[in-house]
Amino acid sequence: MTAARSSDGSGPLRRAVRAIGRALRAPFTGTARGIRKATHAHGAGESGLGKLIELHAVNGAGDVMITVALASTVFFSVPTDEARGRVALYLAVTMAPFTLLAPVVGPLLDRLPHGRRAAMAGAMFARAVLAITMSGAVATGGLELYPAALGVLVCSKAYGVVRSAVVPRLLPPRFSLVKANSRVTLAGLLATGVAAPIGAGLQSIGSPWPLYGACTIFLGGTVLAFTLPHKVDSAKGERKARLVLPHEEAAPAPLPRPAKGDKRGRSGKTGSTQVRRRNGREKPPGLRSVGPSVLHGLQANAAHRALSGFLIFFLAFLLREHPLAGQSAAVSLGIVGVAAGTGNACGTAVGSWLRARGPEVIVATVLGLALGVAVLAAVFFSTVMVAALAAVAGFTQALSKLSLDAMIQRDVPEEVRTSAFARSETLLQMSWVVGGAIGIALPLNGVLGMSVAAGLLALGAAASVRGLLGAARRGSPHPRVA
Repeated sequence: MTAARSSDGSGPLRRAVRAIGRALRAPFTGTARGIRKATHAHGAGESGLGKLIELHAVNGAGDVMITVALASTVFFSVPTDEARGRVALYLAVTMAPFTLLAPVVGPLLDRLPHGRRAAMAGAMFARAVLAITMSGAVATGGLELYPAALGVLVCSKAYGVVRSAVVPRLLPPRFSLVKANSRVTLAGLLATGVAAPIGAGLQSIGSPWPLYGACTIFLGGTVLAFTLPHKVDSAKGERKARLVLPHEEAAPAPLPRPAKGDKRGRSGKTGSTQVRRRNGREKPPGLRSVGPSVLHGLQANAAHRALSGFLIFFLAFLLREHPLAGQSAAVSLGIVGVAAGTGNACGTAVGSWLRARGPEVIVATVLGLALGVAVLAAVFFSTVMVAALAAVAGFTQALSKLSLDAMIQRDVPEEVRTSAFARSETLLQMSWVVGGAIGIALPLNGVLGMSVAAGLLALGAAASVRGLLGAARRGSPHPRVA
């Protein structure tokens, strides 16, 4: 029998087929092993952070597929004037309701402390269904496209809020939060860079195809979300944080006059306890109660996010109507997009390297850097300055957000830290919406646009820089920067 198999050549043939199969699989399996090794390094695999990094990469790839499909339908497929109307309609139908829904996302997710994996899986699955729903309307650009796009936006932001809340639960030993967020963010950026050209290739086949790809990716993300460790769903020791208005914290309710003989008075332990109690229940501490650094850091980051939303929409129309010197509109947008993405990746890498030393100073410095470049872009408006502002905006936004994460880790008590991440992320997303609305409404004048960009940053600097530097001089009451 063996001789017969050898004589007819079936044995060597099978071996050759298996060898060819291994050779064809090798690039994919080798790449997968390399990715897994990188995401699970330094204890990230044991803690579960590696799986979150992979999940965020899947999220970024799926989102960019939907972005490619929507941009091709709403923006590239029609003349500029009609495109402005379509994008304005997109903002009205999606962004305006989102400004009302965003403040609800954080508190709603606070009610699901034991269901964070299910929440992330639900956000993934909902976007998979919405991608299929949009595939039928993306070719015509009908009105039914916009409610589905709103659903995708809300699900994407809800995922981002939960992801920010989950990271502290998955920190490996001797691993800082800023470093963990750097890895997660960088994975999303790399996945976006890989998926964008794939989405463009699918778009060349047909307008629904990027959405088919997004559906497949998000279905994979739905399964991957449930592979996260069970401790993600643990809410042990957590309480809700409040973003307190200044007058609420500065003017507490009057305390009853102490009884005769009580030497503790209004400033004693009994008084401070009564400040935190109302109707017999202890109030959760507000972010202002842990010092000014976090709130001033939020103000600075809100300016960066507003700038990001503004530049995305304003430059998209400006460069379509007035491309960079010697370039087409598509190439001009590509140059600016690559500059912003490169800057964001560099900011993430630098943030990990700095390990959040002096986060207040870092936030104030990068805000001043972005403001300086925006002023130069307004005064010396040119191709180089537009690309430089896009790169600097990406760099400073990434580094400022990582520094804010470090301040929340350092100054917000652990019992409310998870909720604080959810609240802060919601506020920053709302700032992006405001910046985008300004960008779509502004006339297509380059100098005017760069001046408005500088104004947004100047407003943030006026509100935050002095407080950040003052807090840095005083030092943190919780000097535990990881």
